[in-house]
Amino acid sequence: MGYKERASRGQITLLPESIDEYVSEDNPVRVIDAFVDSLDMGELKFTKSVPADTGCPAYDPSDLLKLYVYGYYNRIRSSRRLMIECRRNIEVMWLMGKLRPDFRTISDFRKENAKSLKQVFKEFVRLCDKLKLYNKELIAVDGSKFRAQNSDDKCYNAEILHKKLANIDQHIAEYLRAMDRSDEAERDEEMTPEEVKAALEELMVRKNKYEGYLIKLAETGATQILETDAEAHRMHTKDGFHCCYNVQTAVDAGSHLIAEYDVTDHNTDQGLLDHVCAQAKDILGVETHRGGKGIKKTGISLCFIPK
Repeated sequence: MGYKERASRGQITLLPESIDEYVSEDNPVRVIDAFVDSLDMGELKFTKSVPADTGCPAYDPSDLLKLYVYGYYNRIRSSRRLMIECRRNIEVMWLMGKLRPDFRTISDFRKENAKSLKQVFKEFVRLCDKLKLYNKELIAVDGSKFRAQNSDDKCYNAEILHKKLANIDQHIAEYLRAMDRSDEAERDEEMTPEEVKAALEELMVRKNKYEGYLIKLAETGATQILETDAEAHRMHTKDGFHCCYNVQTAVDAGSHLIAEYDVTDHNTDQGLLDHVCAQAKDILGVETHRGGKGIKKTGISLCFIPK
């Protein structure tokens, strides 16, 4: 007995299959599609929610939002990988109507709509609440450290900046001495005068940058400056000190669904619990259960009862 026969790649059919036939009725992408279509992109203040009258047509923000949600649902966070999925993934082709945005368009969409994406999360929580997916009896809140893209050597505080400036001043003095020797016809064999001048220019650029960082620290009252992830912070983790975000998450104990979250740059969770609890209470529309005169807390948890 032979093997099952494959269909010929060159076979022409009279009535070709539609892309909709490849996506089952219970496929989660249909939920993503319906949910995003129910949102008012203008009310959520997404960029380009109103198409321009002139110029090249932009991508509909609802289409890019569908791609964004699909990526996070399937743990595809890279803009380049999402771009590739638009060209090979049948689910994404169905969801996007065969649109193929490039990675810069996808990346810019996320950067420009950070606040709007937070509102989309709130809308999804409200939808789940209407579907009675939350038990709303006990909410557990805790913080987690998420590593930022910022490398450790691009994180500066006042102490580090002063050390770097002192080191630069030392190098500048050495190069100036080398130029003096060159002027006296005692040229340094390792570096030509042109190379010394180029090195001095590079050092001055770095010096100006670090001095600017010190001024910024003094003006803002901040303790750190991170070049890549400005909103992150170098903080202590179980693996040592790293550039991280401290993400506070409120989770419904019964359904294990996230009710609220907050991204902070705090080193510890101290003082963050009440704020996240209040936000979760507001979005779920419940009153706080009170034990005696105070809010009842158990470890990192806060109890709720419906109104």
